[in-house]
Amino acid sequence: MKEMHGYDWISKWALYSPDHIALEEHGTNSKINYADLNQFADNLSFYLTHDLKLMQGDRIACLSLYSIDYVILLVACQKTGIILVPLNYRLSSSELTEILDDADVRYIYSQENFKNLISSQFHALILDIHFQTKQSSSPQFAKPQILEDDPIMILYTSGTSGKAKGVLYSHKMMFWNSINTAISLHLNANSKTIIVMPPFHTGGWNVLLTPLLHFGGYSYLMQKFEAKEVMQKILETDCNLFMAVPTMLSMMAQESSFESWNPDKLKYIIVGGEAMPLALIDKFAKKNISIRQGYGMTEVGPNLTSLHQDDAIRKMGSIGRPNFYVEVKIVKENGEAAAVNENGELWIKGPMVTKAYFRNETASRLAFTEDKLWFKTGDIVRQDEEQYLYIVDRLKNMYISGGENVYPAEIERVLRKMESIKECAVIGISDAKWGEVGKAFIVVNSPLTEVEIIAHCQQNLAKFKIPKQFVFISELPKTDSGKINHKALKLI
Repeated sequence: MKEMHGYDWISKWALYSPDHIALEEHGTNSKINYADLNQFADNLSFYLTHDLKLMQGDRIACLSLYSIDYVILLVACQKTGIILVPLNYRLSSSELTEILDDADVRYIYSQENFKNLISSQFHALILDIHFQTKQSSSPQFAKPQILEDDPIMILYTSGTSGKAKGVLYSHKMMFWNSINTAISLHLNANSKTIIVMPPFHTGGWNVLLTPLLHFGGYSYLMQKFEAKEVMQKILETDCNLFMAVPTMLSMMAQESSFESWNPDKLKYIIVGGEAMPLALIDKFAKKNISIRQGYGMTEVGPNLTSLHQDDAIRKMGSIGRPNFYVEVKIVKENGEAAAVNENGELWIKGPMVTKAYFRNETASRLAFTEDKLWFKTGDIVRQDEEQYLYIVDRLKNMYISGGENVYPAEIERVLRKMESIKECAVIGISDAKWGEVGKAFIVVNSPLTEVEIIAHCQQNLAKFKIPKQFVFISELPKTDSGKINHKALKLI
């Protein structure tokens, strides 16, 4: 009998459910069952450790759209202790060079059409292999002792506030994130999803894909989001849970086929990234599709909280309650615990928290409390009487107007209540009198005037919170993960 270690999930499913389809790839119609996924990963593990002499802890980078090959590489990393470094193919060559330098990778796997992004100094590290090679039996490779805190990935943050930081994502984090997710969403081997989030983002890997690999489910891999195609594939694959950001769901709802679309197997949609407008929740509710909003961070999970679909309307704007093995603390600026409905920074503790950033002692020290027990998220939240959490804003997005703390997300929630507003974002800008004031960017879906918006704000916000400038814009700039790019807004 082959030796297996505790994090080699695919070996177990190859034994229990060898013929069950694990993955399907959009565009190629390729499918792979758990037996073949395991064999290909074993073959690759032998090649990496025997032929390339990679050791446990060595880094291998990947510059690719989602594919079955990409997941085979992840599974090989689970088996060998090699660390996968997913690269963002939307970055410039110079930005990728910074990350490759920081990660100190031994090899790079790249799709052909992305190789031009790799600086010539790294060309000797590019692998030219095909991962799906048939062999009569899997070769034996030396299986290391993998400890729970050993990294399986280094996930680089977007770097919107400066140089990108590499989050050490461990085998332990991946395991407990999948447990938290399964308890919250009732995952099992019959769960089916479509992956549309990018593979360089924790949302692409760890919201549903790795939890489903742990629980023997099925994932359909799409290389990019196309609303019409996604809707069709949800029907064809009998997809029963799906993760997206509100922008994607808005695009789906605007499709001409949306009215006749009837995905009767789809239980609910998990939403993250930004708050979802009530009108959009209602559109999906009319199709008996519930929305489960949540909250996550690359460094801690990412699946940290979940708002049950039954509370989507009653607790609109909430990110729900903490998942099963997630501890939270809300701390005010003076270090005291926040009372009910008081604002404070969200601190997280649990087995799904990173130990550190890769080779970045300063960032690691600043991210944790002095005793290293709590991760400081930098998000300002409040908790109501029923222990439901609400994001007030990112600490770094806060601005001070006339001596008062102002949180743009609070203003944005008020603005989104106006039916004519499709999307909005608020930033702080310099002001000679008040120090800083708000500037609101508005995307409308029907005619709306600045006077009407101000009147709405006056009814729902303190005077110092009302933006002093309003800019009507056709589209808000977004980051690669679909979030509103506040840094880009400051340049408009």
